[in-house]
Amino acid sequence: MLESMDESATVLSIVSQYRASLAMVKHVVHACPEDFWLSTGYRNRFWHIAYHALFFAHLYVQASAADFKPWTGHKPDSQFLGLPPWAPNEPFVLPAPYSKGEVMEYHDFCCQEVAAKVSAIRLDADSGFDWLPFDRFEAHLYNIRHIQHHTGQLADRLRTALNIATPWVPKG
Repeated sequence: MLESMDESATVLSIVSQYRASLAMVKHVVHACPEDFWLSTGYRNRFWHIAYHALFFAHLYVQASAADFKPWTGHKPDSQFLGLPPWAPNEPFVLPAPYSKGEVMEYHDFCCQEVAAKVSAIRLDADSGFDWLPFDRFEAHLYNIRHIQHHTGQLADRLRTALNIATPWVPKG
């Protein structure tokens, strides 16, 4: 699949798209008013979705689940938007909210992780996660799509509820 492009050029493109996706997360976080950030008007709060997107961006740039070290500000189970897969019958307890400053601190950490980790693992290696049955290249695409899925969700909330537009970032 990548035979027409050398791996280092492909890695640069992947890093660029991660940076663009993470820049869009930054835009939606900054654009969100504080009362909307904490609003209970949605089951999944704005802050919670933003944190969830960053947590999995951070996780999936690691070589494997075993190599993952949570961010120092991580609160247990705060990455889940619902029940953890191993506890489907327990009540969902929403963790204490992260502030915008905390989420932006994590955002900056995730940007550093992307810069450090993407080039460290060959693109044809296994994803490193037994629940992602594909190679690293596809794992990066999967991860970027996940970031964009939730960024789009938050951008749409801002536009629909508050008529706040956020920009598209084409390249990082």
